[in-house]
Amino acid sequence: MNNMANKKSVLLIVALSSFLSPFINSSITVAIPSIGNEFAIDAVLLSWVATSYLLAAAVFLVPFGRIADIFGRKRVFTYGILIYTISSFVSAVSASATLLFSFRILQGIGNAMVFATGLAILTSVFPVDERGRALGINGFVISLGSSLGPFLGGFLTHHFGWRSIFFMNVPIGSIIILLIFWKLKGEWTEAKGERFDFTGSIIYGIMLIAIMYGFSLLPAMSGVWLILVGVLGILAFVRWEIKEENPILDINLFRNNIGFAFSNLAALIFFSATWSVSFLLSLYLQYIKSYSPQNVGLILMSQSIAQTLFSPFAGRLTDKIEPKMVASVGMGLTIIGLFTLTFLNEKSTLEFIIASLILLGFGHVLFSISNIHTVMSSVETRYYGVASGTRGTMRLIGQMLSMGIVMTILTMYIGRVQITPKYYSLFTKSVKAAFIIFAVLCSCGMFASLRKKRGR
Repeated sequence: MNNMANKKSVLLIVALSSFLSPFINSSITVAIPSIGNEFAIDAVLLSWVATSYLLAAAVFLVPFGRIADIFGRKRVFTYGILIYTISSFVSAVSASATLLFSFRILQGIGNAMVFATGLAILTSVFPVDERGRALGINGFVISLGSSLGPFLGGFLTHHFGWRSIFFMNVPIGSIIILLIFWKLKGEWTEAKGERFDFTGSIIYGIMLIAIMYGFSLLPAMSGVWLILVGVLGILAFVRWEIKEENPILDINLFRNNIGFAFSNLAALIFFSATWSVSFLLSLYLQYIKSYSPQNVGLILMSQSIAQTLFSPFAGRLTDKIEPKMVASVGMGLTIIGLFTLTFLNEKSTLEFIIASLILLGFGHVLFSISNIHTVMSSVETRYYGVASGTRGTMRLIGQMLSMGIVMTILTMYIGRVQITPKYYSLFTKSVKAAFIIFAVLCSCGMFASLRKKRGR
């Protein structure tokens, strides 16, 4: 296979795999109230439908990025798609909330294997001067998954039930597996022969689990103690990785590479401030505005459509203009969009919500693509797997923290009860409080975005 054909095959396979995660995440958001009603889940536990998946993905993303660098990115990528596809099927046939959470964890592990390797493979194949376009196309497919997710998720939930969303992932995953064996040639193992840091991986996983589970227990003291354990785990992890000869996360990448460090910090803050927007609006539109899942899917789709339409433009813009400036403009537009949603109440119009979502979509795509470009272009080839995994981990940890903030706010305003008309007023207040926190958080992220060096 010639080089051009190989690049096209890699782009096709990585792009299709990149479709799966945003599709399931955006589609399942619309279905969460239906899942809650079937299994009688309270407001706080309901958030674990999304959080269990995110936590598993975050725990395993960096370790699998390192494993892929050592043993082969194609190998890890292939097993990841296989696990993701199987877990989608078993999630669809779950008979209880406990089983669903368990299979969502398995699905998150598969997603970690795919996302730790997909961008690394793509970056390995495309040279720097073509990378922005390739990332733009990949970003377009990611946005397409986010765009179709709410619409198809709402349609499927309304007509066939929430389980049909998971079933839909099975044929897509199967097609990707066939394409891997048919079209994906070669292997990438820039760190072949190096030792895997098993101890660092355990510390890393424990610290993330402690922090996230601690958020779900707040404001109880047990939650505070768990978060403290997680923070101490971060310090222990950094100390261990500094002295480890073959770390899963090279701390020197952060200590000696300002562009890499601040790009990842900006990504962490950005996703902490934006991830739960769809989750909150889905609950708001179905509980407060009494819209059907199908109509909610159409409304939430407006943000994803904006992302899809602007993705190719953002990719080309990143090839021509300083990436940190593109990212900072995207962050600024996101701040404005979050600020407008702080005025959300029982009488807010549909036009107001859609306009805010479009603004958030445009800001998201400008930030995300230029941020990925900066991260991947700031490291040597042998660190592509770790860099891809690290940036993906910042995204996932940010998404986890975003859900953690929402869980804490719901616990403080409503408590562990189902969202019924009796609690609608308190729920609306909790949504407003969340958007205020997110707008302030994203404003802080602007400073990290502006500190990044040129990502060429």
